[in-house]
Amino acid sequence: MWLPAAPLSSPGQGKTAVVLLRLAYLAATNIFTLLRLLPMSDREKDVEILALRHQLLILQRQVAKPAFTDTDRVVLAGLLHHLPREKLHHLLLLVRPDTILRWHRNLLRQRHAATCAPKRRGRPPTVRSIRALVLRLARENSSWGYRRIGP
Repeated sequence: MWLPAAPLSSPGQGKTAVVLLRLAYLAATNIFTLLRLLPMSDREKDVEILALRHQLLILQRQVAKPAFTDTDRVVLAGLLHHLPREKLHHLLLLVRPDTILRWHRNLLRQRHAATCAPKRRGRPPTVRSIRALVLRLARENSSWGYRRIGP
């Protein structure tokens, strides 16, 4: 799926916006899928699951290494991290269960890093009273000779 990225102020913000837009798209399609599944009986759902599993086996034989987008990783990690590791090993997945758990850890790490990042970078601003004192000392003692002190 191709979605145009809107120009934003910073490069990281653009990637985040695209990922959020794709997540919203996937959420909407999953809601429509759920609405389609509501009137189906359990037997029909089981048949569809078996057919999808067989198609997945066919695709796994044809594709050497699938390429996952950031959105794919978020969706899989969000859906499957609640399952116990033993259950994950019995599921038919395109990646190892440890990979899904690693994706989930990375998502949590990125989320934590984003909330804990320092708000300002670089040297903190000088207090006005200290700045005024330094400028006054520079004016009163011009013989000290430091040229860079000035208003």
